[in-house]
Amino acid sequence: MTVATPNTPRRPRRARAVRTAPPLGSLTQAGHREGAACGSCGSERVTQLQMSLTDGTPVRFVSCHVCEERTWQSSAGPLSVDAVLDRTRKQ
Repeated sequence: MTVATPNTPRRPRRARAVRTAPPLGSLTQAGHREGAACGSCGSERVTQLQMSLTDGTPVRFVSCHVCEERTWQSSAGPLSVDAVLDRTRKQ
């Protein structure tokens, strides 16, 4: 193992890519929600997450606190639970 001393030059660090995070919502503060609503009952009491499935498919997951409906929305449209499970299996 080598130890850096004051006279030992350090390797330059690689620059990290800057990612812009989507704004976070809030379940407790109505003013911070982005107008997400349950597609089944219309309630605004939902948890909404942006995620990428194992196969790289970006989806928006919405879970309703009133009727417990859960949906996954991709750019191609809604995904069934079976489709989500298929896309999350490691190959």
